[in-house]
Amino acid sequence: MDDARLYPLTGHGDPAATIAWRRDGPVSVARFLADVHRLAALLPAGGHLLNLCQDRYRFMVGLAAGLVAGRISLQPSSQAPETVRQLLAFAPDTACLHDDADAPAGLPCLRYPDEAAASDAPFAMPQIPGDRIAAYVFTSGSTGAPVPHAKHWGALVRNARAEAERLGLGRQGHAIVGTVPAQHMYGFESTVLLALHGNCAAWSGRPFYPADIAAALAAVPRPRLLVTTPFHLRALLDAGLDLPPIDQLLSATAPLSEALARAAEARCAAPLNEIYGCTETGQIASRRTVDGPRWRLLPGVALDLDGDLAHASGGHVEGRVALADLIEPLDREHFLLHGRSADLINIAGKRSSLAYLNHQLAAIAGVADGAFYLPDEEAADGVTRLAAFVVAPTLTRRELLAALRQRIDPIFLPRPLVLLDRLPRNATGKLPRDALQALFALHREGRGDD
Repeated sequence: MDDARLYPLTGHGDPAATIAWRRDGPVSVARFLADVHRLAALLPAGGHLLNLCQDRYRFMVGLAAGLVAGRISLQPSSQAPETVRQLLAFAPDTACLHDDADAPAGLPCLRYPDEAAASDAPFAMPQIPGDRIAAYVFTSGSTGAPVPHAKHWGALVRNARAEAERLGLGRQGHAIVGTVPAQHMYGFESTVLLALHGNCAAWSGRPFYPADIAAALAAVPRPRLLVTTPFHLRALLDAGLDLPPIDQLLSATAPLSEALARAAEARCAAPLNEIYGCTETGQIASRRTVDGPRWRLLPGVALDLDGDLAHASGGHVEGRVALADLIEPLDREHFLLHGRSADLINIAGKRSSLAYLNHQLAAIAGVADGAFYLPDEEAADGVTRLAAFVVAPTLTRRELLAALRQRIDPIFLPRPLVLLDRLPRNATGKLPRDALQALFALHREGRGDD
């Protein structure tokens, strides 16, 4: 990447400005920089840093300390032992920063140090070259081996500025409460980078359950921005808790139904925007869900089609990146999203997509969560039937099938349709295919087809 300009570690120019909120109160930019320099001096030797801190503020300090000390942050999609082993094969000089009792075996580790007294060192903002690789963000890869994607500091800064401009955060910074991990690309961009370069301040925790989300929102001042997923959002609304005023909602990682978006906006009296992107490109577009299906590209980003394959480039996107989704450009700034290419299904000559079917399922009143699953074909000439796993406490299987018949072609009706108490979503609210595959196998083994 050719970007020789220098970018500050954070866009907060005032040392007294708040960059984070913790349980004991606000953290100033001056205190943040003091923590960064203190940690940078303690980091183990090596060129790469696996930052596993669960506390969002500590993750921010670790990322910034790595930049100051010349380390590259590694952000895998999983922290499983096998993933860590594969990371070490990619970067043998990796050290680990963590704030948990357990640390991965087989590499040098530093537990986040105890808090130090405030420093009275003079305020000086570190400047980082734009062409410095700040992080490798990993996707799982088709072979199971993590695939690294280099993220340069200049592109990450422009990424955060573009999002802040789209959401109007530059005019008035928000306190961000995020329900997604800082290591995940969405959480990295919309909580950590927005705090560093979007004129915002991040809540240090990562609430998961509705009561924890409500408590975190109450712990920070207005204006508040809740960065979340459809899964967390639905659970929050269903809990019926008293919530403090929320000024903006942001959702990503899975399709959001218009019905849930309308319910969230009505409950919170705040606009709800969705972010679209992927690990390879970072976020590239947004939309306010209740305004319709059109997505609007972030400033500077462009799309072009090569046959049916869409590519993103420009703005903060590094290079020209092929997208895995089916895109229909409407003009230079807007497009429609028709789901992932891999989601397309063809049964008996009729085509649909898992994204469309999941959207129809989620739109049924009484469905709290659900997903269609297309099993691998059992024989070359076999007829594959869709399955569906649904959380709908007030509905019977018969009622669900009747409701689906009103919305989808009968060829796509699921068999089996399995009712569950909850779905095996991961920390970002996603449903990995291998989790659905295991669920399907368990059902087949224990109960047979319905």
